[in-house]
Amino acid sequence: MTTYSGLSGRTAIVTGGASGIGAAIVRGFAAQGTRVAFLDVQEDAGAALAAETGALFLRCDLTEVDALKAALAAAQERLGPASVLVNNAANDQRQAFEEVSAESFDWMMAVNFRHVFFACQAVLPGMRVLGGGAIVNMSSGVWMGGGADMEAYSAAKAAIVGLTNSLARDYGKHRVRVNAVAPGMITTERQRRLWYPDESVIEAGLARQCTPDPVTEADVAEVVLFLASDAARGITKQLLPVNGGLR
Repeated sequence: MTTYSGLSGRTAIVTGGASGIGAAIVRGFAAQGTRVAFLDVQEDAGAALAAETGALFLRCDLTEVDALKAALAAAQERLGPASVLVNNAANDQRQAFEEVSAESFDWMMAVNFRHVFFACQAVLPGMRVLGGGAIVNMSSGVWMGGGADMEAYSAAKAAIVGLTNSLARDYGKHRVRVNAVAPGMITTERQRRLWYPDESVIEAGLARQCTPDPVTEADVAEVVLFLASDAARGITKQLLPVNGGLR
């Protein structure tokens, strides 16, 4: 993994960091010498990753805004003001459009978008005091290409891009950069279990890429680290797909 000397000693907070892409991001920051805190509801996985990396794990249901704010405050009290925030937590639940209720829609917005909004709101004042910072919001390629039975998820992930653009405009004068990343087909353990049950489905996805190799969690983490680092100091208000040229 590329080393960014400027990340050493800084504080980064990652939401949804206990597994999948989030865990790869936590490992990446820890390897940089960054003080890392990550939020998740998965207690066993979170505790194991914390033991492995030395990162601070805080159990938190991100759909509860007050709990989210309290966890972010606790992380910064223990590790120092966050100069990096990675909003990674999400749930790509599928549901037929005709069956989406107001309650299930609200839950999808809460688990995929609302916490992103309020996490940014919670850390930006501190970044302004620090004199700068970097926020990386995890979007998805689904809203651009269209995914079956993923209307609510797609709407939330598109909203993240709109939020990213507005925050980048408002906080750029404080040297806070805000970007979004849109992963393609990343076959995490969860994705394999739920949505890619056999190799033929994965092979069909790879056939739609320009490059033949699978895009991994580590590939996404590399991009997140770059955007969080000073090497990307001239990059803000951008959406960067990490999808092997998926078409």
